[in-house]
Amino acid sequence: MNRIASVITLVLLLMLPVLTGGTYYTNLASQILIAAIFAMSLNLLVGYAGLTSLGHAGYLGLAAYISSWLMVKLGWSHASSAAIAIVGTTVIAGIFGLIALRASGISFLMITLAFGQILWGLAYRWASVTGGDNGISGLTRPSPFGLDLGEANHFYYCSLVVFVLVWIAIAIFIRSPFGATIRGTKDQPRRMSALGFNVWLIRWITFTACGFFASIGGIMYVYYHQFISPHSLSLANSAEMLLMVIAGGAGTLLGPVIGAALVMLLKNVASQYVDHWVTLLGLVFIFIVMFIPGGIVAGFERIKNALSASK
Repeated sequence: MNRIASVITLVLLLMLPVLTGGTYYTNLASQILIAAIFAMSLNLLVGYAGLTSLGHAGYLGLAAYISSWLMVKLGWSHASSAAIAIVGTTVIAGIFGLIALRASGISFLMITLAFGQILWGLAYRWASVTGGDNGISGLTRPSPFGLDLGEANHFYYCSLVVFVLVWIAIAIFIRSPFGATIRGTKDQPRRMSALGFNVWLIRWITFTACGFFASIGGIMYVYYHQFISPHSLSLANSAEMLLMVIAGGAGTLLGPVIGAALVMLLKNVASQYVDHWVTLLGLVFIFIVMFIPGGIVAGFERIKNALSASK
């Protein structure tokens, strides 16, 4: 049954540009896919490792700024600048993990918040490199295999391919024996340590992997917008990503995707009809926390189990 649902979902995603019949919703779908990549990467920390972060937007901005600066200032190609941006962001995530993982709980949350704010401050103040509040513009989209990603449908399919590859990679990562140890460090860290597992190292690898997958989303983000500014590294952006994970369902593969779709739809569609869409988003989040604990995916699972039990 799950395989049938997966096939149907994939067919609908492939047909989406035809079904929508316009560039607006095709572009919106691309934004949802990119946001889902960020949410899935953050879910590695929040849902599986049990470490809540408020600095995740830092990886988005870091990868985007490195790639943009190399392309605009040095004239590097899309492929080489993207590769350096991903490697650089992953390395910095690993270095930051050495510091952040010395703490846990609220202390860990505050350290990640400080990290995000430091990067935001650098992006805002280091105007000679980042352009300051004006950001970096003049970017172009790549043309892989001669395909013009400036066209909405082409960029959507490129985003879909990247999203599917990231989904598969994270699924393999989580369902591997190492993924089981990640969940173990979340549920029983002392028992895992007593069994001989290096809890700190497991969390550090997960933290670094989180930065790696987020950097891929950062590259897609800057390709979509063709512009990057300090706003992308803001606390509000990090909180938005965390909301996607919690609303959809932390600790599940599908939850962050559903959460990303919900937040992006409210942000781009509901904002056209409601002036204070952020308030609406807050109300939706409160409703989920109060009446659907565990997120939307967990709510669907409970309904499914209840219906199965009633038969």
